[in-house]
Amino acid sequence: MSYDLMAFESDKAPKKYKDFLRWYDEQTEWNGEHDYNNPSLASDSLQGWYGEMVQTFPNMNLPLLPDIDPGDKHLADYAIGHHVIYVAFGWSVAGEAFECAKALADKYCVGLFDVSGDGEVFFPDGRNMK
Repeated sequence: MSYDLMAFESDKAPKKYKDFLRWYDEQTEWNGEHDYNNPSLASDSLQGWYGEMVQTFPNMNLPLLPDIDPGDKHLADYAIGHHVIYVAFGWSVAGEAFECAKALADKYCVGLFDVSGDGEVFFPDGRNMK
C-alpha cells in the first residue's frame, strides 16, 4: 500500500467535489496510447512541478542516477498524463511527500489531490474542497 497524491491542471478539473472525483477516475484509467513516464507530455507547469519533485523523490520507473540507492525510501512511482501526474510514495515519507508536493503545487500554480490522505483537493487560488 502506498501514499498517493495527484498534481493536476486546475483549469481542466471540475470545481465540484463529486464531479472532481468522477474526473479523477477518468484521468487514472491510464488507457492512453502514450508512455506514462514521459514528462514532456504534461503541461509546462506540471513539468516544472515534476522536475523539482524528482530531485527529492526520484522516479523509480526511470534509470536511476549513479548516486541514488535503489533501496532509497524516497523513490516514488510516477504516472504522467496530459493534465495530471499521479505519484505513489512509501508511507514512511508521507508527511514529507505531501509538504514538498504542496509547496511545489503552490509554486507552479497546479492543483493537488491528497488521494490517500483525507481526500482534500487544493486549488492554486487557495480554494480547497473535500
